[in-house]
Amino acid sequence: MPPEKLQWLHLYDEVVTSGLCTGCAGCVIACPHDVLGYDDENGVYKPFQTEEGFGPDDCSHGQKGCTSCTRACPRFRAWEPEIDEFMFERVRRPDEVSGIFKDIVLARATDPVLAEVGQDGGLVSAMLLYALEKDMIDCALVSYLEGDGSTWKAVPGVARTKEDIIASAGSRYTYSANTLAYADAIERGFERIALVGMSCQSSVPPVMKQRKTGKTARRLTLNIGLLCSKTFDDAIFEELLEAKYGLKRAEIKKMNIKGRLQIWTHDDRYVEVPLKECHAYTREGCKMCPDFAAEHADVSTGGIGAFNDWTLTVVRTDAGRELMDGLLKEGWIEVRPGDDDPGAIELMHKLAKKQRTRWPEFAVIDDPKLVEA
Repeated sequence: MPPEKLQWLHLYDEVVTSGLCTGCAGCVIACPHDVLGYDDENGVYKPFQTEEGFGPDDCSHGQKGCTSCTRACPRFRAWEPEIDEFMFERVRRPDEVSGIFKDIVLARATDPVLAEVGQDGGLVSAMLLYALEKDMIDCALVSYLEGDGSTWKAVPGVARTKEDIIASAGSRYTYSANTLAYADAIERGFERIALVGMSCQSSVPPVMKQRKTGKTARRLTLNIGLLCSKTFDDAIFEELLEAKYGLKRAEIKKMNIKGRLQIWTHDDRYVEVPLKECHAYTREGCKMCPDFAAEHADVSTGGIGAFNDWTLTVVRTDAGRELMDGLLKEGWIEVRPGDDDPGAIELMHKLAKKQRTRWPEFAVIDDPKLVEA
């Protein structure tokens, strides 16, 4: 630990206001004093300090030595080598652009309902339901569509049942800090919690464990990451989808990205939107994110490649392999070799390599490991 206590003052300066903040909300759920809020209005998606009488970069608890927020941030200082060494006992090689992993396979759920409602074969839904039924977890932090779904706004929530998992299935492509459902999970008495999150969020559990944030870290017991190049600002709905394509939020039934934004409506229309038209709506927190492949999850999943109903699945940890082996052995999933779709693997590595160039030079800090002094 450096001589100074690294606290909110440093996090605010180096991450929150520098462009590095992804909005993962790890700092918010780790704060033991409940003085960090979260702004998700008008495309902000950032934490803020709530103490009265203190400036935005000041925190009375930080002044007294509290460092929980910096320990929970997966973009603070030398986060990547720290997590790599913690998870894999080594840092990655230069050629490991998609992170360190054990296996790459194609997988999908055998349950026809999960396969239908889920994205690209329903694998994530199957993993969550299996983990719940086998008493591996108490709940999962996921995202839902707000209210009746007509606003197409993604909001964090807790999944505890098959009905919850089905309701949460599918991708939104706008941002939801699923970690924020942690408080609800704790209030309901859950102790073993799975996190399903985009690549930036999937670095939260291991960085918390490596930097010793206490109970919050210990409770996050299963980490499922989603391959992610970006999410879109909420303005995309009115300014592009409705203005140019006549698609209102309430009409949208499902979205996917396969080289273009694909949209299905409740009245059985299908619309394709070129991704180049969507780039202007890239969320601010995604522009410097270097992690496409959810490199610090137990299992990373994504719907890329030639097969629309199979999920490209990257198994990274022993826990991830144990989960996948159990699912396969008991017939919950079908699995094919990743080499059945070499183009998908090549594309993942290509996109991961490209996304790593987003990490700015000013953020490369040769810093000692962030552990307790």
